[in-house]
Formats: sequence, structure tokens, C-alpha cells
Amino acid sequence: MENTEQNSSNSILDNKMIKSLTIDWNKIDQYSYLRRIPALKSLKELKFNNQVTFFVGENGSGKSTLLEGIAIAYGFNPEGGTINFNFSNYDDHSELHRAIRLSKGIVKHKFGYFLRAESFFNMATKAEEYDIYGINNLHRKSHGESFLNFMQAYNKTGLYIMDEPEAALSPQRQLVLIYEIVKMVEEGAQFIIATHSPVLLGIPNADIISFDNGNLHRCSWEETDTYQITKAFLNNREKILKELLAD
Repeated sequence: MENTEQNSSNSILDNKMIKSLTIDWNKIDQYSYLRRIPALKSLKELKFNNQVTFFVGENGSGKSTLLEGIAIAYGFNPEGGTINFNFSNYDDHSELHRAIRLSKGIVKHKFGYFLRAESFFNMATKAEEYDIYGINNLHRKSHGESFLNFMQAYNKTGLYIMDEPEAALSPQRQLVLIYEIVKMVEEGAQFIIATHSPVLLGIPNADIISFDNGNLHRCSWEETDTYQITKAFLNNREKILKELLAD
């Protein structure tokens, strides 16, 4: 089994659109808040080993900041959408993208998609305006339904950078998203995802990078706080709630 998984990983190695990144901290202002994020301030290089990479960590640990920097450095619109989207309703992204240099793979795909949960409404509006691939009526559906419909319509080989895609999805719909991701990976797509979902983190052969404890480090699904806390709560709900809510 171990050899099979290794061979499978090697067979799609060259399909990655982003192989690694480096950060030139000389391009970041010396007083920037970025230098105060423990997991980021010591980061100089990061390699992407698998077709699916997860960023995990506590709120404020820097995972969304790095994800955003990667997306903008690659050429995505800061508020999300495909490479062809170009709109702005607010400008609050960090300067990190200017310091990021991406090492890209030999395979070139013209398609890509950057999801930001907080700006999906604006992105959906633009998708309908552009009328790409016949997508319409996204605003007549729930956030979760419209997001899944959007992903299924954009089921193409390319780079997908996603910040908390589980935000509007039920556990059942997260399983549907796993199916879509795995299917697209088999066709050569690459995913970089920041998430708090123990369900999504269960995708086979994914590379999980934790931003906790002040430094970036790889870990297994079972080692993530997301998994451990969820498991502990499900197995000991009454005890945990009693301790949590005690006077």
C-alpha cells in the first residue's frame, strides 16, 4: 500500500501549478503587522508536495493571510473569482503578495479560481454578470447551494485556492465537495485550502500544514486540533459542556 501511494503521488507530481513559494522579507515594511504573525515571520520557503494542500490553525494564525498572498501573487482578483475576474468593492488585502515569489510547474492551465467566503456574494454577482458557462440565479439559492453549483459548473483542471469553503456547507454537502475535489484532482487540478473542517481534512493523501505553535509544520489528520477537539466533544459532550459552563 505504501509503495502504491508513493507511485500515485509521483505520477501527478508534474501537474502542480505551484510547486513552491519563497518570501523576500526585505519587501515587507519593518513595521508591518505581518512581521508579528509567529507562523509567518520566520517563513522563507514552502514546498507543495501534493495536489491537495490544507492550511490549518487557530483564528489569527496567518493561514488566510498566506493563502490570500499566494492567490494575488498568482494573478487572482483579491476579492476572489477566476483569473478573468476583475472587480473591487473594498481594498483590505495585505502587502504579502508583493514579497511572494512562486515557483510554477511546467504544466500551464489557463483556468483557476480563488474563493473567499466573505466575498462570495460579490463574486456570485460578477459571475452572473459575466454569464460564464451559463451560470445564473446564484442569488436565488442558499449560500451553500450556490457555492456547490458554482464549483460543479467550474469543474475544470486548474488551480483552486479556497479560504474556508465549508463556511456555508452542511456536513453532507462537505462530503459532496470532497467528491468534487477528488474527481478534479484525478484530472490534474491542484487545491490549496484553508479550513477548520475535520470533514474536508479527511481527503486522502492531502498535505496538511499547521500554523499553530508559532511555526509552519506538517501533521497528520489525527494530529490537527480540529480533529482532536471535534472527536473529544463528540465522545465526551456532557463532560466537556459541564466543565465549560460551570460557574
